[in-house]
Amino acid sequence: MVIQPENRGTTPGILYPLLRLATLAPDASVAVFPSDHHFSDDALFVEHVDRAFRSVAADPSRILLLGIIPDTHETEYGWIELGERLSGVDGRPFHQVSRFWEKPDAALAEILRERGCLWNSFVMVGRVEAFLGMIRRAAPDLYNAFAAVAPALGGPGKTDAVRALYSRLAVSGFSREILTESPGGLGVMPVLGVTWSDLGSPERVMRARRMEPAHPQLVYA
Repeated sequence: MVIQPENRGTTPGILYPLLRLATLAPDASVAVFPSDHHFSDDALFVEHVDRAFRSVAADPSRILLLGIIPDTHETEYGWIELGERLSGVDGRPFHQVSRFWEKPDAALAEILRERGCLWNSFVMVGRVEAFLGMIRRAAPDLYNAFAAVAPALGGPGKTDAVRALYSRLAVSGFSREILTESPGGLGVMPVLGVTWSDLGSPERVMRARRMEPAHPQLVYA
């Protein structure tokens, strides 16, 4: 496990473990999963993740995001506008990312939905080096700050080195500061047959509970 000493946003939270993985398995492919999201069908969703891994194996330079087909004009989510259609695996195409729309107002959200845009689930699959290259290009100062202590990240002095680094970091959000700056190297794969919710409010938690199938009552004899 890689444990941050404090919260400095999602960019450090992704960069730190990626640098650790780069020392352990530099040729690995990885998936990034937010911890507070709900999917209506875990098994079907994981099939899409597996397909994304196979697509990344065929095109190691590209990072794939899993996009959710919207069922409302949601203003609190990030939206992905689809670009060129690309060949995928298993006969399932995906698209290049054209641009991101972060938390649009209601009128724009309606337009985006009608245009066929997808919600950004923030689930991403790609090679370690592809992720690191994207961060290095979009946020070189942050990347270099971590790279300066990279030799200590896996050693006995890692706690002190990482704590000192985090004490001087500014908060950085991966969606706004990394993804929006890097659409050219990104692809998006629509997730079919799965509903999704960001559990960011009590209302969304209750909505997710309503989407779950009823559990049978257990009877003990």
